[in-house]
Amino acid sequence: MRVLFCTDGSNISYHAIQNFAEWAKDFTVDIICAIDWSYIPDTVVVEDSDFVAYCKNSAESILEYSEKFLSELGLNIGDKIKMCGTAVDCILETLNSREYDYVVLGSHGKKGIQKWLGSVSQEIASISPVSAYVSKEKNYRQRILFAVDSSDICPQVVKSTLDMFNLKDKEIYLATVFEIPDYLFLEGNVDSSWILDIEKKQLNSANFLLNKFESIFKDYDLTLKNKVILQGNPSSELIKYLAKESIDLIVCGIRERKNIAKFLLSSVSKRVLESTKSDVLIVRQDNQ
Repeated sequence: MRVLFCTDGSNISYHAIQNFAEWAKDFTVDIICAIDWSYIPDTVVVEDSDFVAYCKNSAESILEYSEKFLSELGLNIGDKIKMCGTAVDCILETLNSREYDYVVLGSHGKKGIQKWLGSVSQEIASISPVSAYVSKEKNYRQRILFAVDSSDICPQVVKSTLDMFNLKDKEIYLATVFEIPDYLFLEGNVDSSWILDIEKKQLNSANFLLNKFESIFKDYDLTLKNKVILQGNPSSELIKYLAKESIDLIVCGIRERKNIAKFLLSSVSKRVLESTKSDVLIVRQDNQ
């Protein structure tokens, strides 16, 4: 397995790869640092030799420190990549020109050469050709939540994660969410027992879905810590559950759609990525 680790020298970027290393099986890490000059005022001459030298030296220092940090974690280090240009373009160019299984990013950056990481993590998660692991803070790397639904890609998302990650000693949570329809417009027109019957059928379907996915984990000799049915707005309920159970990592699936870039993430994945403190793994599955 090969991973692209994106760093701007910020602590959160190192927390991201540290967190990822506690989940993933054996892998090789390539390190990329982008020299992003897009933030510089027009009055500054980028070609100024002193400034160029400063930026390149900063990037070299970040790459050297990153190599040392990853070595101390016992990780297998591949290439160190230094590029000039906007961070998104540099990362995407690298992802598209090489074979990777995951891209790993932190979700907050700093100023100057370090400014880009937080601003691009969501965009990369959305348009990356490979699965993306996004982290906001160092955590215990112990509790993982699989958010599942009835979509055709969801079983592949779960199985591909179980193939790549080592979850033998982890606490595994399984959740599905069904929205409660607004029946106010029907009040006085239908028997309330009909509404209760619809909700009962939704609950039965959710239980059937969870049992179906639980069998996948049993095939991998893994036991669930808990499986839960949430009712309400999917993103809101997942965000609340993540906080309540102190979940370290949530796994979400995303379908590849050609010719769509900016709006590739579903509204649920997007809101979870924006609002939770948990790490988020966006697993990409090709259209069948």
